[in-house]
Amino acid sequence: MGAAAKEILLAEPRGFCAGVDRAIEIVERALAKFGRPIYVRHEIVHNTYVVNDLKSKGAIFIEELDEVPPGATLVFSAHGVSKAVQDEAQRRGFNVFDATCPLVTKVHVEMAKLAREGYEFIMIGHKGHPEVEGTMGQLDHGIHLVEDVADVARVQPGQVEKLAVVTQTTLSVDDAAEIAAAVRRRFPSIREPKQQDICYATQNRQDAVKVMAPQVEVLIVVGSPTSSNSNRLAELARKLGVEAHMVDSAEELKPAWVEGRTRVGLTAGASAPELLVNQVIERIKALGAVSVRRMDGVQESMKFPLPKGLKL
Repeated sequence: MGAAAKEILLAEPRGFCAGVDRAIEIVERALAKFGRPIYVRHEIVHNTYVVNDLKSKGAIFIEELDEVPPGATLVFSAHGVSKAVQDEAQRRGFNVFDATCPLVTKVHVEMAKLAREGYEFIMIGHKGHPEVEGTMGQLDHGIHLVEDVADVARVQPGQVEKLAVVTQTTLSVDDAAEIAAAVRRRFPSIREPKQQDICYATQNRQDAVKVMAPQVEVLIVVGSPTSSNSNRLAELARKLGVEAHMVDSAEELKPAWVEGRTRVGLTAGASAPELLVNQVIERIKALGAVSVRRMDGVQESMKFPLPKGLKL
């Protein structure tokens, strides 16, 4: 170890957001009320530990609804699903609980309203991400995905008189702003959401990394490889010139990353449990850290109600 005493700087806020809390609680309450198995379409949230924990309690994760037996209880993941999936679940007669994050649902509701008024949409997001598939699948036509500024130049909506922009909720705030600016330049009359679509938790966790970056020599992000918002935290740190590594568990932390570093930053994506953060802290302590300091940051108090029928 380096001679200097090591400090861990802990980002505030970090870890679970209200939508993730709610999604996990929906699965746990469904298991308590209806017994195992409960089927979940797609990973409930993008975190390996959370998914494995729920599997051990009796959740079965599926991608296609034909894997679910008739009459079963089915939960939609926090990322949201397309209209086609909702319709198929209804047709098959499942007992459905929708764990879609209410901030994603807000985007879906706004789109449905504008689509009825004849709007087409430009969506800023990552192709193939389940939230993007769910949001684009709210409509059967008239929604166009752009992943970067170059895509904005190529996109060809059917008309431009009634055009609105929507955003995946877990993007890089700065990247999304840059792409949105390119969209506005090309389509000056485009309608924008009343409040930005990027969720409060994504924004707050990225803001905390911006404050932390100049103070640390390396940043460890607790989060799974599939987690969009966790990936954005590591990317942001690197853009700010700080070495960053993502770990799904404490075992993945390599001693070389913290060797000789006097201050190590630690944060967690919105789907990563605090238990994993604590295990990473213990591992960094075992590698020579002597103190943990919490940053000042936004205190989050957002809570979302559970769907009807899950009160125990």
